Amino acid sequence: MHLIVRGLAALFLLSSLTVVKADVEKAYDGNLYERLTEGGEVVLVDIYASWCPTCAKQQKVLQDYINNNPDKKFHILKVDFDTQKDVVKKFQAPRQSTLILFVGQERHWFSVAETRYEKIAEQLDQAIAEAK
Repeated sequence: MHLIVRGLAALFLLSSLTVVKADVEKAYDGNLYERLTEGGEVVLVDIYASWCPTCAKQQKVLQDYINNNPDKKFHILKVDFDTQKDVVKKFQAPRQSTLILFVGQERHWFSVAETRYEKIAEQLDQAIAEAK
């Protein structure tokens, strides 16, 4: 019975995930990160884990932001907390569900477990405005 409940919980979590647009989101690559930040782009480093419910909420917020702001340009670079420990360490992320927002090479915002649309949208709006 316990396995059935866990399986249903996992299925619910997976079904609630939304997929962020491919032209905005990419897997973290050090060379890409350097190219984007050196070019003055707005980059959100999203340190996530596939099993993390907070990360799933953040994904929904990011997808909603993209849907509500199709003309705002920024990049999401995804870092897998479980398999990319060197990158997690580089960004000094204390845990999964860490969001780090850069405007060029300057860190604009650092957050752990933030899931409020208003707060994430506010930070993205500010960073995008700064980059112009």
